[in-house]
Amino acid sequence: MFARTPRLLLRPGWAEDAPALAAAIADEAIVRNLASPPWPYSLNDAEAWLTRDRDAHEPALLVFRRTAGAPQLIGAAGFGPMPDGRIELGYWIARRHWGLGYATEAAEAMIANARDTLRLNRLYAGHFTDNPASGRVLEKLGFVATGQIAQRYSVARRGAAPCREFVRDLTAAAAPCDQEAACRQAA
Repeated sequence: MFARTPRLLLRPGWAEDAPALAAAIADEAIVRNLASPPWPYSLNDAEAWLTRDRDAHEPALLVFRRTAGAPQLIGAAGFGPMPDGRIELGYWIARRHWGLGYATEAAEAMIANARDTLRLNRLYAGHFTDNPASGRVLEKLGFVATGQIAQRYSVARRGAAPCREFVRDLTAAAAPCDQEAACRQAA
């Protein structure tokens, strides 16, 4: 899967992306808000992530900022299974690109893929409660809080932390779920 937005290019990672990936994610403030990356994050970790076998329904894409020259790797976005098997949206953006709307833009492209290509009816997401900025991104994307806070494990934190859960109904024609009760019921 590839996606192009007004400012971004999303594509699968290639082996030669490992140094840029390791450099972009080498920030404890990023990694501690994700479930599976270790801290510290090394070039070997990037190489392993890029060569990992993935289910076709769980793509993981690198996020590149389009420039006048070569695109610049600034993050990643993808889908993965939650502990109970539901499909979850995840994303991260390198710190120097925070606050510029890149997470929202990349996640919108992933949501379109979930709806139009993967034909998912619902998409789930969550954020550790000490990362409210990610919750604001999810709300902008039309996700609705389920009212559930679950303990989720983070490799970088070396333990579980409270995670606020969200759901987005994808059955309405490209519109975010605008009935909070209906989204809560779908969860």
